[in-house]
Parts: sequence; structure tokens; C-alpha cells
Amino acid sequence: MRPLLPGSTIGVLGAGQLGRMLAQSAQRMGYRVEVFAPGTGTSGTGATPAGQVAHREIQAPYDDLEALAAFAQGVDVVTLEFENIPVSALELLDGQVPVRPGPQVLYQTQNRAREKAFLARAGLPHTSSVTVDGPANFETALKTVGTPAVLKTAGFGYDGKGQLLVRGPGERAAALTQLERGPGVLEGFVEFRRELSVIVARSPSGELQSCGPIENRHQNHILDLSKAPTGASPAVAQQSREIAREVAVALDLTGLVCVEFFETAAGELLVNEIAPRPHNSGHLTIEACRASQFEQQLRAVCGLPLANMEFLVPAAMANLLGELWQERSPDWYGMLAHPGVALHLYGKTEPRAGRKMGHLTALAPSATEAVARVERAREALSRTSA
Repeated sequence: MRPLLPGSTIGVLGAGQLGRMLAQSAQRMGYRVEVFAPGTGTSGTGATPAGQVAHREIQAPYDDLEALAAFAQGVDVVTLEFENIPVSALELLDGQVPVRPGPQVLYQTQNRAREKAFLARAGLPHTSSVTVDGPANFETALKTVGTPAVLKTAGFGYDGKGQLLVRGPGERAAALTQLERGPGVLEGFVEFRRELSVIVARSPSGELQSCGPIENRHQNHILDLSKAPTGASPAVAQQSREIAREVAVALDLTGLVCVEFFETAAGELLVNEIAPRPHNSGHLTIEACRASQFEQQLRAVCGLPLANMEFLVPAAMANLLGELWQERSPDWYGMLAHPGVALHLYGKTEPRAGRKMGHLTALAPSATEAVARVERAREALSRTSA
């Protein structure tokens, strides 16, 4: 397939903030963008984050075969902005237009049990786990893994949804209730030194470029803050990039993937999760790198030369969750008085607890100062305006 040059149309499955930022990056480089996501069943510019900025939005269920066929006819390539999409939708599109990443990549990564099996087959280090089909074999699995343990739904989980720490009898009861709703993966609890992520792009020709590692801090299972450079040693940083590249090659990926790691106290790296798309931890690449993760995704799926994603300056990113809107409107004026901090809002009109509404990115001479700057700016949002 020839490279898709500016003027081509990029199709995006999903219409959230990742699709929004991909669309903005693509439009800057002269591409058209159409997004497809469930909605009212009407076409046109909608209220979704990506739909607000895309050239066209199709709102239809992912199992609407006619709508998918019409979507395929209007685009030159299809990519993803999140994993909670039926593989069957990608399989249908893949027969009509290039889909990058392809159905097999989504099949492996949208289900934690299959993802663990993939890592084991590839010989890549990962957290120990046992697949739990239902309540009947939970106790056997718990004896194998030990306590404390973390029970995760096998499929369609993100931002901590469907995750439960299991220590005592009360949590075991909650785990059994969760398993009644569907199978899960029981993981051994990892005492980690830090959480890291590496973003890797791979082109149709097999060219690879990576970015990171990036160090991440979570609260209530939701990413709270990311920074680069990290506190990891040069050896650990290099190993994280090598493992992430191995993941991309083993998946036969075309597109972008984020590989999340635990670094243990002994300096061992364990793959925690794989996301075949742009990632929340990579948002700081917009301001801090030679090319953002969104430009890199575009280049990879279009078959263009990949960009250098090295960091030009230390940076930190802080998420803005719906809680900031609960008592009063955020103090945007006060926040924008902080120098060296960029504001990104996603166009979401309904703030809810735990919902990602936007993010801030701060640049500074060091990662420590970048973290301090972005946290001061976020704190300013909660102050009462004069």
C-alpha cells in the first residue's frame, strides 16, 4: 500500500478525547478526519469530544453493518482511539479498508486473560495471574496466587473499573459477586517502586520509534500525574524501551501502543497492561517532544516515516477530573496565571466524579519542578475567584 499523504481521510473508531487530539493533530498536517461511535444514529458533527472537531461524525452502534460499510467507503484508513470495540467491527472494516492496528491486535489486548497469555507466549516479563472463569474456582485461584491479590474483569475494563483488591473475607465476598457478572483475572499483588509507561510506534514496513519511559502516579486506579524524565535508572529505562518494542513486534502492530510497567523494588520490570492506542500518560508529548504521540499514530497508520519523539524539555501532566466542577466552576483565570502550563479541555459538558475532563501540562528545567508547577496550577483551579 502506498503512503497516505495529506488530503487523505483518517477514520477513527471511538469519539473520546484521544480521538479529539488525534483529529487536531491530523488536521494540522492536512488530513480529513471522520469518527464513528455509538450515539443517536444521526450523522454530522455531534457533542462527543472528537465529533466536535472532526470533519464528520457517524453516530451508530458498532454492530450496525450498513453504517460501518458507509464509514469504510468514506475513509482511506481506520484506526482506534480505545479498545472497547467489538473485534467483529474491525473484521468487517478490514475487508474494505486498511485497519491499523488490525483485528488480531485488538483481540489480544482488549481481554486481560488473552493479553497475559500473549505475554507468556512471547516470553515477556509480566505480573503473575490466574484466569478465573467464575465463583466456583475463585478459592483455588486465590490459593495459587496468594493474598493480597487483585481481581480484574477479563474484558472491557479501564481506569480501575472492574478492579478489586482482595485481602480478607469481606473483599472475597465482593470478588465472588463480581465474578458472577463474568470471568476475571486474579493477579498477584506487586509491591512496586514506580509505574512506568513506554509508547511505541510501528509502521507498515516495520520501522520502530519509542518514547519514554514516563513515570505515572495513580489515585483510585485513575492516572493522576505523569512526568518525564523518570526516577528510573538508565539501565531500567533502556530495558523498558526494549521490552515495549518487543511487544509491538510480537503483536505485529501497525500503529501505536502503550506498554505499562511495574518496576519492583529489585529493579525488575513487569508488563502490567498493553493499550494499542494513544495513552493518557503520553499527553505531555504534545508540548514536550519533537512529535506528539498523536502525530506519531497518524504517521504510523498512514505509512509515513516515523518521527523522532525525544523529549526536548522535562514535563509533567496532571489530569483534571469531574470532581473539580462539583462545588463551583474551576478558576480558569487563576490557573492561567501560572507560567509554563498548558491547558487542554476535552469539550465534555457533564462533569462526573472520576471522569477525565481535561489535563494540564507543565514544562520546566527539571521533572521535579514541572511536577510542582502543574500541581500548583491544578490547585489554583479549586480556589475561589476574587
